[in-house]
Amino acid sequence: MICCLFLPFMLGIPLLWPCFTAIEISTTEKVKHPAGSHLRVKRGWMWNQFFVPEEMNKTNYHIGQLRSDLDNGNNSFQYKLLGAGAGSIFVIDERTGDIYAVQKLDREERSLYTLRAQVIDSTTGRAVEPESEFVIRVSDINDNEPKFLDEPYEAIVPEMSPEGTLVIQVTASDADDPSSGNNARLLYSLLQGQPYFSTEPTTGVIRISSKMDRELQDEYWVIIQAKDMIGLPGALSGTTSVLIKLSDVNDNKPIFKESLYRLTVSESAPAGTSIGKIMAYDNDIGENAEMDYSIEDDSQTFDVITNNETQEGIVILKKEVDFEHQNQYRIRANVKNRHVDEQLMEYHVEASTTFIRIQVEDEDEPPVFLLPYYVFEIFEESPHGSFVGMVSATDPDQRNSPIRYSMTRSRVFSIDDNGTIITTNPLDREISAWYNLSIIATEEYNVQQISAVPVYVQVLNINDHAPEFSEYYDTYVCENAGSGQGLFF
Repeated sequence: MICCLFLPFMLGIPLLWPCFTAIEISTTEKVKHPAGSHLRVKRGWMWNQFFVPEEMNKTNYHIGQLRSDLDNGNNSFQYKLLGAGAGSIFVIDERTGDIYAVQKLDREERSLYTLRAQVIDSTTGRAVEPESEFVIRVSDINDNEPKFLDEPYEAIVPEMSPEGTLVIQVTASDADDPSSGNNARLLYSLLQGQPYFSTEPTTGVIRISSKMDRELQDEYWVIIQAKDMIGLPGALSGTTSVLIKLSDVNDNKPIFKESLYRLTVSESAPAGTSIGKIMAYDNDIGENAEMDYSIEDDSQTFDVITNNETQEGIVILKKEVDFEHQNQYRIRANVKNRHVDEQLMEYHVEASTTFIRIQVEDEDEPPVFLLPYYVFEIFEESPHGSFVGMVSATDPDQRNSPIRYSMTRSRVFSIDDNGTIITTNPLDREISAWYNLSIIATEEYNVQQISAVPVYVQVLNINDHAPEFSEYYDTYVCENAGSGQGLFF
C-alpha cells in the first residue's frame, strides 16, 4: 500500500486543513513475475488529496509523501510523477516519494491539479504497482481584496425623501474561496456620507437617514467600503464612490422679487398694449417652477398673462386710459405654482403678492369740441355781420392751450377767435336754404394739434316777395257787355 502523507504547515504556522489518511483498498491485479508466470497480487495504494496553500514564497514547499508499503527502504523503488504541472510546478524525490511545490500558486488562476503517480522497481525497470491518479488542491488564503465591478455608481432620489428611503445597492465581489472560512464574506460600511445616508452591512443597500433639501445641496458623494473576513483583523478592503443626485419636488412657492413695481402707460396706448413685466422667483426647477400670475383690479383696466418660457408676468392694458380722467392706478398682483401635488400643499398655503403702481402719461391731444356737430338758424336778408352761432373747443391736456378757429372755403360766413360765426354776405333762402360748414380748431401751443367739426346753417324764410303770375295773360271783353259779364282770356 502507498501512503499519502500531508504536512499542513505553511511558513512554520499550522494551518487548519482537513486531515486525510491513506486508505487501503483490497483489490488485486495481475503482475508478471520475473520468471514469466503471472501472479495475482494485492494492490497496495489508494491516493487521497494533497493540499498546498496558494501564494507560498518558499522555493520548495513540501506538500507530502508518497510511499508504497512494498518499499522496504533498500532504495530499490523509484517514484515518478506524471501529468499537468509535473516537473514544472511539482517535483518528487524519486527515492523517498516526497512531493514539493517549486512555484508559487494562485488558487484564483487554478484551484486543483490532477496528477498520476507510478512506482518503478529500479532493478528491473518495471512498475511495482499500477499507475494511479491523485489530486493536489490549492487551498485559499485571503489574498484578494473586494472589488466593486459595476462602477461608476450613480443614483437619483427625490429631495425631502423620508428616512429609510432606498437609494441604491452596491455590490462587491471577492475572488477568494467563499467556502474557505470568512475570506469572501463581506461587510459594508459608510466612510463618507453621514449623516444623510446609511448602508446595510450585509447587503450594501444605501438608504436615506436624514431629509435633504435640493435647494441647499443638489448632489452628494458617498464612499462605501467593503471588507472581507466580515471585518475581522487582517481583512482586506475595497472602496467605491456613489454620486447621489437629488431630484426636485415642488416644496417652494414662487416669491416676488419686489414688493412694489412702478410702471407707466401712455394715455394714447391702445387696448392690448404691454406696459411692463413683473417677476417672481421659484427655487424649484422644471415643471415645479411653472407659475401663473393674476391681478386684483377693481377698475378692470389691466390684466396680466404669463410668459411660459421666461415665467415672467406681462402686464397688459385691458382698456384705454385717460390721463385727465385718472392719472394713476394701484393694483395687487398674485402668483402661484401651476402644478402642486396634494401632499405638498402645505408649502403653498398662501400665495405671494406684490403691488403695482401704474402712472398714466399725458399725451398732447387735439382740441375737443363740446358737441359732435352744430346746427344754427338765421333769417334770410339778415344784414352783414349778423350773428349765426358759436362753437367751442377745449384742449383736453393739463396745459389747456388756447384755441384758434378757422373755416374752410366760405364766402358767406366767417368765424372769429372766440368761435363766433357771423354772416359776410346777404342770405337768400330762395337761392340756398342750407349751408354745410367745416370749422377747424387749432391749439396755439402746438399747431399740429387740430380738430374739425361740421356746422349746418339753415336759412329761414321772410316775406320778401310779392305774388307774381306765372305767365302774361291777354283778356278780352265784348262791347256792350253788361255788368257782371265774364272776361275772356
